[in-house]
This record gives sequence, C-alpha cells and structure tokens, in this order.
Amino acid sequence: MVSVLEATAVASPVPRSAVRAWDALLVCVAVYIATSIGRVHQLFPILDLFKPVLLATVLAVGLWLLQQYGQRRIVLLNSTTTTCLLGLVIWSALSVPFALNQGVAFQFWINFVRTVVMTLVIASSIRDATDLSRMMFVYCGATVLYTGVVLSRFQLGGGDTWRLGRLFFYDANDMATLIATAMPFAFYFILGQRRPIVRILAVVGLAILAVGLIRSGSRGGFIALLAVAIFVLLGFTTVSARARLMGLIAILAVVFAAASDRYWQQMQTIFNPQQDYNLTSNEGRIKVWKRGLAYMIDNPVLGVGGQNFAVAEGTISPLAKLQERGRGVRWGAAHNTFIQVGAELGVPGLALFIGLIVATFRSLRRVAGLAAKARDRPGAADLARLAQTLTAALIGFVTGAFFLSLAYHDVLYALVAFSLALSKMARPLRALT
Repeated sequence: MVSVLEATAVASPVPRSAVRAWDALLVCVAVYIATSIGRVHQLFPILDLFKPVLLATVLAVGLWLLQQYGQRRIVLLNSTTTTCLLGLVIWSALSVPFALNQGVAFQFWINFVRTVVMTLVIASSIRDATDLSRMMFVYCGATVLYTGVVLSRFQLGGGDTWRLGRLFFYDANDMATLIATAMPFAFYFILGQRRPIVRILAVVGLAILAVGLIRSGSRGGFIALLAVAIFVLLGFTTVSARARLMGLIAILAVVFAAASDRYWQQMQTIFNPQQDYNLTSNEGRIKVWKRGLAYMIDNPVLGVGGQNFAVAEGTISPLAKLQERGRGVRWGAAHNTFIQVGAELGVPGLALFIGLIVATFRSLRRVAGLAAKARDRPGAADLARLAQTLTAALIGFVTGAFFLSLAYHDVLYALVAFSLALSKMARPLRALT
C-alpha cells in the first residue's frame, strides 16, 4: 500500500498557481490523440506527409521512458484495469498461431500493442487534473473539428443521401458514437471551467456535435445520446440539477432544430423494426450476431483470431458455401463489439475485455466516492466532476459500441487512459480514507 506521504507527494492536487506547464511529452500525447481520435491528418492530407501518428508515438514513448519518476512512474498505474489490458495483449498474441488468417491476426496484434502502449503512455503522462483537462479538451476539440469538416464537405440530399455515409476513416455510425463520447467533455467545459473563452468554445462545439450526430442518421448514436443524457440528468451529481436540465434542454433544442422528418422516421424503426433489414437480411445485425456467437461456441478458447471476423464470414460461415454457386458473400464486420471480441479472441478474451470495461467503471465510481468524502480538500470536487464526466463518456461508447465493431479502437483506450490517470491522481484520497 502506498503511504500517505508518498501518495500525497505523487498525486495530490496542486494549487492553481503551481499548475505545471505543457511539456514535450504532453504535446506528443496531444498530437497522438488529435490524429488517432480526430483523424486530423486525414482531414488535411498535407499533414499526413509528416506521418504525425508514427512521429507522435515514437517521440511519446521515448520521452515517457526517460521520465519514469514522480507522477509519471508506470508503477502508479497498477490496477485491475491495467491487468485486464495487459491480459488482452497476451491473449490476443496466443490466438495468432491459431487464427484463420495468421497474417491478418499478426498485423492486428502489432497495431493493438501500439494502442495499449500508448494507453499507458497517455495515462502516465498526465500529472494532475489540469493535464487531464487539457487532454480531454484535445479529444473534444479534435472531435468537434472532425465533425465540423465533415458537415462542411459532405452535403445531404433526398432519397438515400438524407444522412451521412462513408466519411474520413469513420462511417456515419462510428462518428455518432465518437460524438456521444465527446459530448460529456464539452458539457464539462461549459459547466466546470471559469474562463469565458473555454465555455464559449465548448458551447459552439457542443452545438456542432449535436448537429453532426443528427446528420449521421445513426440509430445506435441516438440511443447512445439518450444513455448519456439519462446519466447526466440523474447521475451527474457534481453539477446542480438546474444546470444539468438547462444543458440538456439546449442540446435537445439543437437536435430538434437540425433533425428532418426522415430522421425521425428512421428513429421510429427502433421501436417498430418489423421491416428493418437488420432482422430480415442475412447481412443484418441479428443474423450476423448469431453467426458470431456460433464462431465463439465453435472456437471457445482462442477464437478465430484478431480482426478475423470478416475472414470467418467469408470462409467458414454457412453463407460461404454460396460462393461455390457463384454468389458473392460479404466479408462483413460483427456489428457488436462484444460479439466481435468473443468470436475473435474466445471466451477468455471476452472475459478480459468485459473485465476491462467493468474495472474502468468501478475505478471511476471509486474516485467519485472518495472525492465526495474528501470534498473539503483542494481539488477534490474537480476530481469527482472529472470522474462523472468520464463515466458519461464511457457510457456513450459502450452503448454505441453494442451496434458497432469498435473493440480495438483508440476511442475506448483513450477513455481507459484518462480513467487510469484519474485513478492515479486519487491515490492520496484512498490512502487517507
């Protein structure tokens, strides 16, 4: 157990006058978040000439290794969340030799290792609540920028073009879930920051995000927005009920102003899905989910291999036999993050993945509870507000990801990194209770 003196020296909130400035490691982490989450290098292709993702990753890891002291020691990230994270890396490595396509699985594992390493780097690089707010601002700002560029470059029309489709890197459904994770951050900056310029930017950003979510036409995104709104209204206790209600009314006003009749017709199919292709088509979500469960049952230990769900669809699914008759078969995605993991990494991989998410939720809840008990300590109130903000963002991700294949996406692991950093900061509160 970390002693009170050590914990306080490592992670106690610092007075406003002693807030640390940006340093090279934070800048590299910010660039990584802006590129891996906001895809800014794809929005502006000239930036891609400098390979910002690779450059930021290499520099961040190097600087991190040179700064293994104080708040940036990796030992401070020791937690159940980290154990599950590293367990996923090991288990996914074990699945590579037994994958349907070993080359695809190995490439996936290399990319996943990079994601996990950067998760630890992000969490370690954050020294205090100010640093965490900075990274959340970058995450939210990059998402707002992405959404704004998409809205300006992709025009909607009639017929099948009433909603956004394939975009930069993301499709419309992915973007909607990303937006649902960023909205709580904008809400935090509106209600939790004193500087007027930050609040104004957050208000404008929240409006852009709301319009983007509507233009996506995503039913999963709409459900994720409802889940976030319910948590903010009922569980965001660090903000007054009046402020929460007014904020949600403002968001709903933007939603209703931006939504077309076609949008509401699409949302009505959530409750009246009889004609929905997801129920009737072989490529619809229900039948895809059933096939995914069958892959997991047939390969319960190591699954079909990382990123091999599409390979399974095209090679071992019942539909694959249609290719012998000259009929094309879609090598599609799982359309459910949990089925994706279970099918690709087996039951143990799914258990580790669920454990990762549950452990993250629990750590955030623990931080909020500890901060509430120590509300008289400087900075405790902000830790509680940050914990509830991250909880709302994670709820948005989990809800949206139930309809998408986002198991290994940087969005989840950035939220996990922020949560690990916040848990690290709350060590003094845990030591004193």
